[in-house]
Amino acid sequence: MSIIPKDQLRKLIKQYNLKDTKDIQNMLKDMFGDAIQEMLEAELEEDLGYSRYDYKNKATTNSRNGYSKKSLKSNYGKTDIKIPRDRDGEFEPKIVKKNQTTLPSIEDQVLSMYGKGMTTRDIEKHLESLYGIDASPELISRITDKILPLVTEWQNRPLEEVYGVVFMYAIHYKVRSEGRILS
Repeated sequence: MSIIPKDQLRKLIKQYNLKDTKDIQNMLKDMFGDAIQEMLEAELEEDLGYSRYDYKNKATTNSRNGYSKKSLKSNYGKTDIKIPRDRDGEFEPKIVKKNQTTLPSIEDQVLSMYGKGMTTRDIEKHLESLYGIDASPELISRITDKILPLVTEWQNRPLEEVYGVVFMYAIHYKVRSEGRILS
């Protein structure tokens, strides 16, 4: 069973003139940005208590007050969105928080790559080549710094008295000294 009916898929292919996977990624990036935008609009409607142009049901003195631009870095690359504002300045978006420039999936990938031993420079190059995301080593360091308290807490946790299985890992180096191999 398909999420999108085949006739709609054919329309999308024709509309976006899809020829290869890069074209599909660009289409998904556009759709992703549109979906985030609509979710932000719905959040503001929920916060204000009335939908756009529905002044009859307006039960607040607060109202819409334009947009502010923001660039988000996500799996689809850089996406520009408009964050709706309210007159009282009380609207706090939940889907894309204030001062947030990356989406959690990117952060999860950075943490995963960092956990596997990649350097911040390697992660930067990897994100650029795969997603076209320009993430500075400083940004990557800020993301990885978020987990350091959790790592420290895990390292300092009390150990159990009994473990059913223990995995041991060791590296064995052969060292040559005066023609003899020392182990």
